[in-house]
Amino acid sequence: MAAHMSRFRTWGQVKRFGIAAYRRYSSGGAYPNVSLSTPLPGIPKPVFACVDGQEKHETKITTLENGLKIASQNKFGQFCTVGILINSGSRHEAKYPSGIAHFVEKLAFSSTAQYGSKDEILLTLEKHGGICDCQTSRDTTMYAVSAEVKGLDTVVSLLSEAVLQPRLLDEEIEMARMAVRFELEDLNMRPDPEPLLTEMIHAAAYRGNTVGLPRFCPPQNLEKIDRTLLHTYLRSYYCPEHMVLAGVGIEHEQLVACARKYLLGVTPVWGAGKSTSVDKSVAQYTGGIIKTEKDMSDVSLGPTPIPELTHIMIGLESCSFLEDDFIPFAVLNMMMGGGGSFSAGGPGKGMFTRLYLNVLNRHHWMYNATSYHHSYEDSGLLCIHASADPRQVREMVEIITREFIQMSSVAGEMELERAKTQLKSMLMMNLESRPVIFEDVGRQVLATGRRKLPHELCQLIGNVTANDIRRVTTRMLHSKPAVAALGDLAEMPSYEDIQAALSSKDGRLPRTYRLFR
Repeated sequence: MAAHMSRFRTWGQVKRFGIAAYRRYSSGGAYPNVSLSTPLPGIPKPVFACVDGQEKHETKITTLENGLKIASQNKFGQFCTVGILINSGSRHEAKYPSGIAHFVEKLAFSSTAQYGSKDEILLTLEKHGGICDCQTSRDTTMYAVSAEVKGLDTVVSLLSEAVLQPRLLDEEIEMARMAVRFELEDLNMRPDPEPLLTEMIHAAAYRGNTVGLPRFCPPQNLEKIDRTLLHTYLRSYYCPEHMVLAGVGIEHEQLVACARKYLLGVTPVWGAGKSTSVDKSVAQYTGGIIKTEKDMSDVSLGPTPIPELTHIMIGLESCSFLEDDFIPFAVLNMMMGGGGSFSAGGPGKGMFTRLYLNVLNRHHWMYNATSYHHSYEDSGLLCIHASADPRQVREMVEIITREFIQMSSVAGEMELERAKTQLKSMLMMNLESRPVIFEDVGRQVLATGRRKLPHELCQLIGNVTANDIRRVTTRMLHSKPAVAALGDLAEMPSYEDIQAALSSKDGRLPRTYRLFR
């Protein structure tokens, strides 16, 4: 009877799938053989996801009665990133000793009115699988927490405590002072000089004002910063009207409810009151040069030490991120690209950018040529960092000045499209990360009160033409150069020669003739 039923079931499968589709395992079992190119029988037709560049969730913004903005972007997942961004950074320290923002970063998430120590804060976050961080830049301070969505109430409560109720104990300030001192020592010893050069180029470009003020605490100010000074500074800048509470991965209504509970009507530890001494200075681009003679021969000890190099960074004024020209400048920066001479990879890594094709591929002795674009709410700086043997500094500087001049030549259709595509892909890939979306939402709302969505930015990038690139380059070349130099500078050309090269048609340095070398 069982054998009969088995044959009946097998015959039913043959009738259903056809004789060719019927095969036997070596063990005697059977399975239907259906080609992968044909739909499975009896299965409903699948509905595939499609990408139209539009975000599924919109960015929602609410302003509370005290002026605090709340911005959120929902995103699928069980974790969220929530934080407070404040319009406060090293550019706002004109009336204070430089370095306060650096200290604030090191003191973040220390003891508060409710939490007795940093350990208590971390243990509270651990219950929700959370981590916390604080970062300061030239124009923004950002406190952020990533945790499970169900811990949102605890997260916003903790952020309110960390931002508005820090105790700033003497021992905590002393620990921060030690951390800052160590960071300053590390900055001068690390093999990669890029952070130090970035600091120097800003100081040269905006001498003594706004974004040119030191981002790292100068050694002479380490002992000047105490609780009284910190409270005076925080009273001016840590006000609701200068803040944005941003969240990604949560419902907007939930975030607003938590903000009303923990950030509305709260008196900070430094006392209530309107901020009066807020620095609203506009960045004044000055141009100039900062040189630091330094022995770089033993910068990296080990079995294969890095050769002695001299590092040069040359920059010109671009534009603020609020201007329409910001997008063409971003495309131009991507078109220049560059990197280290030992970087490996294909077109996706920028191997077809101008600094690779025209500089690194042609001059084997150059170790690095990279383009950077720094943009702020009132100014910007596009610069090229290059490094080579100290004996070839003059030739290296001339190569970089020639690249600046050649930026104004007509961009080829293929290289322009490649740069635009690369910029779009970089934007979209970065915005797959929840913390990056959080920072994007927070910074845009803090600066402009709204957020441009990725598909809007991609459309603006797609609209950039070769004429736009030429126009912004011509505008940039009318500014005075900013120069930062680090290392053995015996062969370094003068600032006047660099300025003359950037004003010429071909970017060449003026010829110098010496009877004795």
